[in-house]
Amino acid sequence: MLQFFAHFLFILAAWTVVIKYLFPAAYAVWNGEPIGTYIYLDFWPVVHVWVGWALLNWRRYSFALASVVSVAEIIIIVSKFVLFLSAPEWTIWRTNWFINKIFVLGCFSLLLAYLLWARYGRSRTALPAAT
Repeated sequence: MLQFFAHFLFILAAWTVVIKYLFPAAYAVWNGEPIGTYIYLDFWPVVHVWVGWALLNWRRYSFALASVVSVAEIIIIVSKFVLFLSAPEWTIWRTNWFINKIFVLGCFSLLLAYLLWARYGRSRTALPAAT
């Protein structure tokens, strides 16, 4: 299961790079605007790759890292959704952002649930031993 989440995180990181960097840059260049006009700087893809790597190469800190990042992502995304949905602006940029965040929220909600179940639930052997 950890491999599934790791690969999901790698795909999310790649997708986020496309949505937040490559697509906006291409759009700006196509319209003769400066390349960074529509780019929203975001370093979460780096964090997602780090968590994915930590899930594949389990270390003592992997559970804590994945749990803390999951909780942080869930809180941040839910907060942003509350603010956005109070007065939604459905442009192509906000729609891309919203769809991306739905998948990120889903991934981290499932990951957190799995981690807690594997650590504290019925299956106490579901997580690898710390190295």
